[in-house]
This record gives sequence, C-alpha cells and structure tokens, in this order.
Amino acid sequence: MVSSRVLQLLACLVSLLSAGADDSHLVIAPQSPVLEIGTNFTATCMIINTAEITADDLYWNLSKTTVSKEQYIKINKTALNVTIPITSEKPEWLFCLCKRVSPKVVLNNGRFIHGILLVKGYRPEKPENLSCVAVQNGTYISPSIRCEWEVVGRQTTEVPTTYTLIVRQVLSGETHYTSTPAKTAQVPLNVFPSFMLLDIWVEAHNKLGTIESEHLKKDANYFVKTNPPSDVTVISEKSFPTSLLINWAHPIASEYLRLMYQIRFCRLGSHIWNYVPLEDTSEYIQSFRLQNLRPDTVYVTQVRCKNSQKNHGFWSNWSNNATERTQEDRPRSKPDLWKIVTEDGIKFICKDPELSNGRITRFDIMIQNPKDKIKNGSSEWERIMVNRSEADSSSSHRKITLLKKIPLADKTSVKVYVTAINSVGKSDEALLVIPANANEFAPVEELMVWPHEGQLLLEWKPPTSTAVSEYVVEWVSGGQIDWQRERGSTRHTVIKGNLERFVCYNVSVYPIYSGRIGNPAHAEVFLEEGAPVRGPTVKLNGNPGRNEAKLTWEEIPQHSRRGFITNYTIFYTSGAEIHAITVPANTTSYTLTSLSANTKYDTWIKASTIRGSANGFNHSFTTLKYAPGEIEGIVVGVSLGFLFVVLMTMLICFYKKDLIKKNFWPQIPNPGESTIGNWSPDYPLKAETPKENCLSGISVLDMDICDGKCVIEEDKASLPLKKDKYLSEEHSSGIGGSSCMSSPRQSVSDSDEGGDMADTTSSTIQYSSVVASSGYKGQTPNSHPQQSIFSRSESTQPLLDSEENADMVVQDGSRQFQHFSRQPCCTHNAGNKDTTNCDDFSQLAMEQQEIPQSLDFCPLEEDNEQITPTDELSADWLPTVPVSSYMPQLGGYRPQ
Repeated sequence: MVSSRVLQLLACLVSLLSAGADDSHLVIAPQSPVLEIGTNFTATCMIINTAEITADDLYWNLSKTTVSKEQYIKINKTALNVTIPITSEKPEWLFCLCKRVSPKVVLNNGRFIHGILLVKGYRPEKPENLSCVAVQNGTYISPSIRCEWEVVGRQTTEVPTTYTLIVRQVLSGETHYTSTPAKTAQVPLNVFPSFMLLDIWVEAHNKLGTIESEHLKKDANYFVKTNPPSDVTVISEKSFPTSLLINWAHPIASEYLRLMYQIRFCRLGSHIWNYVPLEDTSEYIQSFRLQNLRPDTVYVTQVRCKNSQKNHGFWSNWSNNATERTQEDRPRSKPDLWKIVTEDGIKFICKDPELSNGRITRFDIMIQNPKDKIKNGSSEWERIMVNRSEADSSSSHRKITLLKKIPLADKTSVKVYVTAINSVGKSDEALLVIPANANEFAPVEELMVWPHEGQLLLEWKPPTSTAVSEYVVEWVSGGQIDWQRERGSTRHTVIKGNLERFVCYNVSVYPIYSGRIGNPAHAEVFLEEGAPVRGPTVKLNGNPGRNEAKLTWEEIPQHSRRGFITNYTIFYTSGAEIHAITVPANTTSYTLTSLSANTKYDTWIKASTIRGSANGFNHSFTTLKYAPGEIEGIVVGVSLGFLFVVLMTMLICFYKKDLIKKNFWPQIPNPGESTIGNWSPDYPLKAETPKENCLSGISVLDMDICDGKCVIEEDKASLPLKKDKYLSEEHSSGIGGSSCMSSPRQSVSDSDEGGDMADTTSSTIQYSSVVASSGYKGQTPNSHPQQSIFSRSESTQPLLDSEENADMVVQDGSRQFQHFSRQPCCTHNAGNKDTTNCDDFSQLAMEQQEIPQSLDFCPLEEDNEQITPTDELSADWLPTVPVSSYMPQLGGYRPQ
C-alpha cells in the first residue's frame, strides 16, 4: 500500500516537472480527486526546485480556513501531508501555502502557493424492485420490453449516477441494453421471444464505482400484459330477477397466450366493488353468470385477463363498463314507516322497502284504534298511489312518501299498518304504534353524537327498564327529515345518510318497544363547523339616551351559522378608538353605558364559532344632548324659582307696602280733602258747599272791587294793616313760602271757625290766595261788576318739596296766574267813580299777582257759573268773577 502511494506521488511529480514546474515551487498530489462523502482524504504538498523553504514553513487552508496542525504529517523536509474528513456535498478548494520566511518568498508569493478542487459525491447503490413488461400491440406482443426500478441512495450534481438496462437471451446470448439517468428504460428487441428465457438486470455507475441490480430470469411470457377483454355485454333475463349473464371476447389468440379472467361488479353509483372468486373464472372462458343480485337494480360490470400460468404475467386493464338492470321481483322487506308530530296532528311517512325489488306504484295504509276488536276488511285499507321513475327506484337514497295526516286526540293510542306494492306483488305489513303516553317508555341514556372523519358517530346506553326491539335514529335539518333503523343490540352506529358540512342536525334516538315508540333523546351536532356567513344585524331598542343605548339583535339564521355560536362581540366607536364587549351566545340584547352626550356612534356585532367569526352590518345612532326629562326638570326648576321669587316679592310688597309707597309714590295733596273759604279781613269764613266737578271743602268769598270803597272809607286806616295781614296769611299758608312746612298755623280767617279747626291744626295745612277780578290771561271781563276773590284751602295732605322752595318754583316754572288788568271802580251808584279807592284796591290785587305761577288752576264748569257772595257780605258791592276763568287748582302745584 505504501509503495503504491509512493509510485503515485512520483508519477505526479514527473508530470508536473514535464509541464513546466519552474512556475511553482509547491505541488499537491493527487490532482483533481473525486471524493466519496463520509470518508477521509489525505493530500501531500511537495517542495520542488528551491531550497529557500522546508516542510516546516508550509501550512494548509480549506476554503479560507486554516487546517489545524494536528491533522498535519511531516514526511520529510520537502513533503507535508494533511488528512481532512469529507462531510459536505459542496465542492471546496484545498490550498498548500508557505509562510513569509524570506524576501524571496515575499517577492515571489505566487510561486509558493498551490491548490486543488475537491469534488464530492456518493457511491452508487444497487437498484431495487426491477420489473419489466411487454404489452400487446394489436394482435401480437410488442418486441420492446419496458422496465422500471427504484433508485436507492443519493447522488450529487458533480457526481451523477447513470443506469444501464441490459436484456440478454439466455439461449442465444444476444444482449440488448440502453442507458439513462432516469429510473425507467425501454429496450427494443427484434422479435418478442415467446416461450424463451430472458435475463434482465440494471447497472448503476458513476465516477466512484459501478453496481448491478438483482437479475430477473423469467420466461418471456412472464412479462406479457395483454389488452383487456373486448365486446363485454350483460344480459338481464326476466325469469332470473337476481342474476345477470356476462359475455366477452379474448383479446389475443390462445396460440400466443392462454388467459384467465377476473370479474367485478357493483350497483350504479356505488364505489364498492364485489369480485367474483378467481376459482370460478380461472378457465379459458368467454361468459359468466352473476347471481344473488338484487332485483330491479342497475349493476356495473368489468372484466380483465392475464396469463393463465400461475404467478406469470400481469393483469390487463379493466374493460369498459357494462351496465344492466335486473328484473323486478316482489318486495322482500317492509316499508320503513315513521311519523312526524305537528301541533295540529300527526303525519305518517314512509320510505320504500329497502328490498323493494322494483318500482313501488302504491302504498296501502290502515289506521286502527286498539279498541277495535276486528282488524280485517279490505274496506279499512286506503290506497295511496305514488309515481316513481326509474331513476328514483335505482337511486341509493330511498324516496320518502307522505301517506296520511290525522288529528291525534290526547291519551289516544293508534296503530298504523302499511304495505308497499310494485308490479310483481306486495310487501309484508309494517306496523307503527303511537302510544297514548310516550313518556311511559324510557328513553336511551347518555346519548353522545360527534363528527369523525366526515361522518357522524352516535353512542348511547339502552334503557334499563325493558328490552328494546330496535332503535330509530332520526336527524332533522331545515325542515328535512331522514332516519335509519338499528338493531336492538346496537350501542353505537354511524349515520348513513347524505350529510352536509356547516349544517346543524338535530339528532334523536327513539327506542322501539315491539312497534311502540318510546321517549326520544336529542342532541345537536355539526358534521363540520366553519365561520358564520354573516354576523347579526343590530338595531336600537327605542331611542338612545344621553349616556346609554340599548342594542338588540336577532339570532343568525340556522343555515348561516355554520357552527355553534360561542359568543358575540359588540363593537362601538365614536372616532378612532374602538370599544369591544363580549357577551354569551344566548344574549340578544345589551345596553351600552358611559356614552358621551350628543355624539354619533357606529356599532356592529361579531358572531364567533370555534372556526372563525363574521361581522354584521354597521348601525349608527346619536346620543341625546339632554337626558329624557332633563329639559323638563330645568324648566320646572326655573319656573319654581321664578314663582318663589314672585311670591317672595309679593310678600315683601305686602309687609313693606308703607315703605314702598313712601319711596315710590310720595303723598300728594288731595284736593278732595281740602277746604277753600272765601274770606276778607273783616268777615268770618263760611264754608260753601262745593260745586259739581270741584273739590270739596272749598269756600269762596267774592268782593266787588268798586264796592270796596265803602269798606275803605269805613276803615281806611286799617287797609295797610289788612294788606300786610293778607300777605302774612298768604305766606303762612305755604304758597310762595317755606316756613309753613315745619309749623303750620291757622289762618286769620279762621276766627269764626276756630273751635272746629283747632282739632285738626296738627294735620291740616291751609292754602289761601287773593285774586283780583281783572281779566285772566287776556280774557275780557263780563258785564258784571268786578270782584276780588279771597280763597283758602285746608288740606290734610303734607306739602310738596316744591312748596317749601317757592322761589325756585317761581324761577323755573311758568306762571299760571295772569296779572289782573285794572278795571274802573264803581260804587253802588253806577255813575259815580272813586278813583282813589280803586287805586288802593288795585294795588292790593297787583301785589297778590306775585304768587308763583306754578299753581295749577282747577277749571270748573264751563258754563261761567258765578259764585255768590256770602251772607256776611253785601252782594250789592262785591264784584262777580267767573270761576272757570280765575279759580286756582287747589290740588297742589307741580314743578314744570
């Protein structure tokens, strides 16, 4: 082994030297190796044509990774070995390099490096399960043999494996082969060697080695696969309703190959095939009779063939389908009778007999009360005609027929008998008993229903009270009903009907006690659950409030649930933030609370099952700005407050009315409470009865200006005194003066009535004035003699402020007293005039005119009523003055 290694290195060295080794001082052997993955590889680096370096200056790199020195082996001063494991399939570079030990090495670095590419792969492994076949071509066997095998082991792209198929005739030694990288190949022969021995095998080879498969030495006919039988036909015979006769033709002549056959059949629509035993068809035959078939049933039949020699050849493909219906026969089973209980009665339904053996044309039904002692009579049977098509009779799903609907009274038991009739005969009677009280028959216990691999499995425990003759398993969905019967010993079963995914089925198990229906047990189940088709539609219950809204929704229709609802999730949002509330599946209403007032909300509901969820439609609503009754409360509160304020104001006004009256409505002298007297210095007052439209308590003294001569003559010396007395009295009365408000005094004219006035001195304020009889405001005096009027007023009312400031009133107000014009004085004799006395009296009248004009005059009657002189004065010398023109208003005066 060592010598071969040395020889290999020497040969490599010689080849490198002859190729111009002057270019490099390092050489690796072997060059470009193909390595088997999972082994160790040893390489040698040799120094040539230089003495600058030794083996101690060398080191190895594998794909930029320095190999550990523990894997180095120094052979001599000029050779260094390295051993590395081959683990990955990816090709890698292995470099031998030199350390920088001298300037020459640095300057000639490219001459002190060498590398090789490591190509990796797997050794080929022996192919397995080699099989070959020669197919029929027309009426002969094809001369080409096609083989296939299983590839074992792995291979890489850099080291692929090639397969060679070899076919050799043992007797003649003739060999045929073909190569392929695949796992199938076809070898063409000149002529198919029937009845001759053939040796067939496969070789697998690559750069790492070669290996052969097992040799397949068989007779050439062993590899033959013929065409399927042709002209397959099926015959139905009326006298044999349970059998079919099959005929076919041989695919190849017996001179080339003797064949055996295999037959299979099934009902139309079924995928379960029934096979005829090979013992019955191993002969070289062309027909066969199928027996024990169901009458009036469509069957599908197929035939195939192969080499009749034992363990030789391949089965041909199955022939085309041959379909035929068996003949009808009398129903061999009872109708499957059942019932549907409704609110107004009971419906009797039935399926065709399982072994109807033909198309059912009618049902005969008889409903009997157990109290009847006789049950016979063709008159009691009722015929119900049905119309079945051939498709219905051949279908595996039996048709359900509604027979009769009757009202069922309470505590009434009914027996129902039904028979089915076809074109050949009628079936046995089916019996169903509806007990008066189904609760007296115990139900099954611990009923469980669950889906499993596309089926619904049921399991239950039988009632412990009495024996059960059979069970009826019923499933209802969306108004459609179906059922099946199980034996009384059954404890678990599978529903055999056509079930749909995402549909809820209400499964019930009824125990049957000798035809009597017991109390059922129920369960709901889905064959397969999914996400709901849609979510519930939400709406408001009434109007939303200020901070709450009650949501209601209806349950999703059964066909849209697609599973059991686990919960509902209520979403509502008024902006970017979404709120979610989860409620149980049995909830159909919820009240949202803590909402914002006068805010628009969007809400929707998500319904969830174990397989997913679905959202319902959005619903928008806006909360109220004020809660119900809040506005009414505000209005009532404000009204009550206002009413309270009003009541308090009224109470204050009632209890403080004097103070309020004094501040807002000061007392004004009332002329109706005043007394005006006509007076003169020498005559006492005499109260005059007030005229209509004038104030009460007014006394007027009329004096003729001209007649005053006599008075002046009699007491001329006293006139100035009287004049001063008039003026003093005038000032003392408060007209034009301010001293009378604090100390009211009695007038000089009160001498005659001093006793009466003394009682009211403290409360009565006297007003007095002297008016000349000259024309008022430019009025022309009448023809009567002019008079001078002395008036006074006695009032219980206090004076106004303006009365205490007469000077201010005189300055601001407009005068309401006009100067009296001088009138010629006259005596009792009309022709005589005393100018002196007239001048004196006029002077008194002129002084009297200086009374402030702020006093208002009270107009009296407009008919120029004259005021007559008093009894104490002589009327023949007093002038008469129209009251309507000169009478002052005694009710007081107002500042203008």
